Amino acid sequence: MTSPTQFEEKFGFRRGDVTLVNWRTAPFNRWSFQNVGELVPSARIGASAGASETTGADFSGLLGETVSLSSGTETIAAFLDRSSADALAVMKGGRFVGDWFAPHMPSGNRHIAFSISKSLTAILAGILEGEGRFDPEAPITAYVPGATGSAYGDATVRHVLDMTVSLDFEEAYLDPESAFARYRRATLWNPGGGDEGLEEFLLSLKRRPEPHGEVFRYRSPNSDLLGILVERASGKRVPELFSEKLWAPLGACGEGAITVDRAGTARAAGGVSLTPRDLARVGEMMRQGGVANGRQVVPEAWVRDTTTAGSLEAWKRGDFAHLFAEGRYRNKWYQSGKGSYCGIGIHGQWLFVDPASEVVIVKMSSQPTPVDDPLDHDNVDFFEALAKMV
Repeated sequence: MTSPTQFEEKFGFRRGDVTLVNWRTAPFNRWSFQNVGELVPSARIGASAGASETTGADFSGLLGETVSLSSGTETIAAFLDRSSADALAVMKGGRFVGDWFAPHMPSGNRHIAFSISKSLTAILAGILEGEGRFDPEAPITAYVPGATGSAYGDATVRHVLDMTVSLDFEEAYLDPESAFARYRRATLWNPGGGDEGLEEFLLSLKRRPEPHGEVFRYRSPNSDLLGILVERASGKRVPELFSEKLWAPLGACGEGAITVDRAGTARAAGGVSLTPRDLARVGEMMRQGGVANGRQVVPEAWVRDTTTAGSLEAWKRGDFAHLFAEGRYRNKWYQSGKGSYCGIGIHGQWLFVDPASEVVIVKMSSQPTPVDDPLDHDNVDFFEALAKMV
């Protein structure tokens, strides 16, 4: 009788059980979210030359502490378990003060960030804007003439950045017959993709009758289009831009990766994988007004705009007003309305920045469902409580 492999003992299933059909479902996502490149074609994002990770910061002393959440009171350890957490990284005043990893996620592993990728791609746009190479008020067609006749034909870059494109598309994660499923086939995230690539899919989308700019509608294709826009503006591919413009000046210690379609078009809306600590370094750079390692990585004016501007009215008419009643969405970052701001990804990915307490928190997870509204509220409560503890 064959003995279980180390892989089976660690994860409870065989590597061969994980496929393009089930990689985003439990329990397989506990492995696949750390190893997306084995399933979806991915491009490398180079680490910062010579950077090496510092020793982990012990978080165990806080695991028994209790936190008050929307759903009730529980220990931090219990909440991490209930919320399918894979990793936690906490910074205070620019120093790492806490690292925690689930048994199935080794320290230093990278993990897919899903839609926090949108927030990262927007930083590239901000850097290029600061260099005078990208105009957020320009029409989409200034960079992608082929957008004429699509939903984006009369939209601006600002509409894309702030998710106010009047796009006739639904974010139906679990419907195999939806346009969203076709979208995932075009990105090679689902099996069965034909000749249609990501750009072809994006430029086939149609608009709704109401004007752009009035309602916040969370639609991931907007952010994949942003990846194409920054490529057209810069003449470089998204993974190259990440490596040169963000990873290197940030001092990122781990290699990143981003999934690509058959033509090499980056999944800027959700395909970035990186280590929890490197994602925390992004949050700390934002907290420092765009500065990392003494260098202005992204203009301070762009960070200020991202964390304070945006339309409250468009937000309140939109999809996520239940999460942050007084929130806003600007340059693909969420404002809580309480001074903090964050990037959020499906299945429980969070980058939370609280300038008042000088705290940055990264939580990476393998939640069984893409969206869990009650758990989102608990996560926000958890971050606010943890920021006061550390």
